[in-house]
Amino acid sequence: MLNYILNDIPENWINLLPLTYTRPISDLRIGILTLKEKWELLMDIKCSVITEDYLSDKYNAEFGDENILINSAVIPTKSLIEQVQKLKRGQLLKTENEWIAIYTKDIASFSQDEFGDYEAIMYSSSIDFIHYPWQIFQNNGEQIKADYSLLTQGKKSADLSQTNTIIGDQPVFIEGGAQVECTVLNASQGPIYIGHDAIVMEGSLIQGPFALGDHSTLKMGTKVYPGTTIGPHCKVGGEINNSVFWGYSNKAHDGFIGNSVIGEWCNLGAGSNNSNLKNNYEQVKIWNYGSKSFVDSGSQFCGLFMGDHSKCGINSMFNTGTVVGVSANIFGAGFPRTFIPSFTWGGASGVTTYLKDKAFRTMDLVMQRRNLKLTDKDKKILSHIFEKTNDFRH
Repeated sequence: MLNYILNDIPENWINLLPLTYTRPISDLRIGILTLKEKWELLMDIKCSVITEDYLSDKYNAEFGDENILINSAVIPTKSLIEQVQKLKRGQLLKTENEWIAIYTKDIASFSQDEFGDYEAIMYSSSIDFIHYPWQIFQNNGEQIKADYSLLTQGKKSADLSQTNTIIGDQPVFIEGGAQVECTVLNASQGPIYIGHDAIVMEGSLIQGPFALGDHSTLKMGTKVYPGTTIGPHCKVGGEINNSVFWGYSNKAHDGFIGNSVIGEWCNLGAGSNNSNLKNNYEQVKIWNYGSKSFVDSGSQFCGLFMGDHSKCGINSMFNTGTVVGVSANIFGAGFPRTFIPSFTWGGASGVTTYLKDKAFRTMDLVMQRRNLKLTDKDKKILSHIFEKTNDFRH
């Protein structure tokens, strides 16, 4: 039986930092599902991953006698999977500039330097890669549509209360246990998906494509614009535009978040806002860990990118294209820098190091509220990040 492994190319993984500090690329959520979940659902299989060494205790690889190695930055489609499943041993599926999948027996000694030994099969159809953080929200609307079809095929939506108003001819799907009352659901531009046991409180205004994850809550009067995903176990309010919250994160009060990606276990204080468009309308530059410099995103619209376990105080303000690392605690008046390293404590008036033991205590308290625990594997990963990012803090 063929064994499928999602492989992180180091350059791609680095360019997606800080979002990948705590996970492999395949665990990035885009649309309703993570990249790994998409592959598994489309092919009806289980995948393992090859990623950075310090993540491998939590995210490990399983090798078989016959293996197909897949570039984890690829967004899968049905037509692409058909080509991957047709591969024979010794064949390589690729585009003009990047490899997609390879059928190889000996993973242990495999090297990309050996590509010349494989028969190249060119893939000429449309294909999307996630190479940079801003590509997550840019592709999110289309991925909500694709995932919606996967998740709802052959299923019947739960009944929607008559207190709600539906606009448009795109579908609206309500999973079991969800509560939606006195809400305007505008499905003119794309579908709307409400997950299991999710809650949409009164007065909310939603424009699709939109996805609300299992056990998540939209607070009263929330305004949501197209291309937005709220992952599982989140609480969100205020105004959100074309943004992705991955899971277990909160923005429970008023304030604007747009063209942004928020990791897991983050909390945005009441009245927090980000800019997503520069006053001069120029393209936004984003901090890039690979080049250790700011690079042009090629887009006028870029907001906030926040790594796991980061928090900000009430009325926090983030400039266009701000990158916040893992476990940063941001507070105080004024705009902080547009690059905030991991384990940073402070804001515009100055920062110090957020001591690791103090950060771990906070993480434990936050996770206990959801009946979860910060594991030893998590602490080992976070300790590595703390040491690895020391130079950025100084």
